[in-house]
Amino acid sequence: MPRQLGLVLVGVGAFLLALAPLVRFYVTGQVVKAPLNFYQTTELEAQNAEYFDLATRAVRKGITLAAVNTVRGDTRANLGDDGIAVWDSITEIYDKERKKQVDFQTHRIAFDRRTSELVNCCGTHVGGDTKIRFSGYGLLFPLANVQRQDYPMFDVSTRRTLPMRYQGEEDVHGLSAYKFVQRIPILKTDKIDLKPTGAMLGIPNAKNRQFKVDRYFAATNTVWVDPRTGIPVKHEQSIQSSVQTEDGRGRMIVAQARLVTVDRDQRRNIDTADGYALRMSLVKTIIPAVALLGGLALLGAGALIVRRSAPLEAGDGGTARPGGLTRKPDGRFGTGDPPPPQSTPASGPRPRPERDMAGSERPK
Repeated sequence: MPRQLGLVLVGVGAFLLALAPLVRFYVTGQVVKAPLNFYQTTELEAQNAEYFDLATRAVRKGITLAAVNTVRGDTRANLGDDGIAVWDSITEIYDKERKKQVDFQTHRIAFDRRTSELVNCCGTHVGGDTKIRFSGYGLLFPLANVQRQDYPMFDVSTRRTLPMRYQGEEDVHGLSAYKFVQRIPILKTDKIDLKPTGAMLGIPNAKNRQFKVDRYFAATNTVWVDPRTGIPVKHEQSIQSSVQTEDGRGRMIVAQARLVTVDRDQRRNIDTADGYALRMSLVKTIIPAVALLGGLALLGAGALIVRRSAPLEAGDGGTARPGGLTRKPDGRFGTGDPPPPQSTPASGPRPRPERDMAGSERPK
């Protein structure tokens, strides 16, 4: 029985030793990747903002704006390529006081589920424009591999990839997050069918004249990222959108706001990141370490038990077995001590008995 127990422990230990690298190098690759079926709504808020109201053709100031962003994964858009995730993003910006929509933005990204790098496939677009070429990173940073370095990040508003620079670490509700800042200089984005008057644009002697204008955009995007997972937990977008005449004589602000993720969603994002970090830690560190140490311990214990229960040599005459069994010289087993060796007669002639004169043997 002890020998059988030892063999069982050796087998279990060997299994755990084989399991450790399997979990570390294979299972980790299956767990540490972005989900296909993803859904999340995040709200950002800007106080003391301003925007141009098309209905009244006037700039409204001191307004509280809200931007509600919804991200939804399209599980069929990758055409069966399990390594690619496709996410749609919809953002509605509205005046919280008047419950009126100010802007509406949509875009679709496709990216590698393990590296988070953007790819061009699967109907990616910005505002319906499918000719846009994506590069760098989009909604996520490198999964479980965020470094203290700059990253190329695609900006939807300018439709360009610009550097997101590492700026140190900051505390976000108890999480030590990496802070990244992307500064977007004033860039011409597109023409806009607004035709403001000279009075709106600040052009003297042309107050009632309407002008064709181009739209310009500038922003500072700040993201706080969980370094364990690559999940952004907080966003801040300081934006300024303006229109300008072709000759540069007139200019007008059409939107200006500092949008920040509300505290409720910051805490939820941290909880989500904690959940992913725990699963990653289990498959990358905890389970492999436990399997390795447990396998070595069981293998050693099993080998010791088997060795102690092994047959013991019983000298030249045979081999002792537990339970009183003895291996005889002929190879068979029996009980009890082996019989004593038989004596053999001494070699040489036997002495002749003494006889008397009559020929009879003389008693000794």
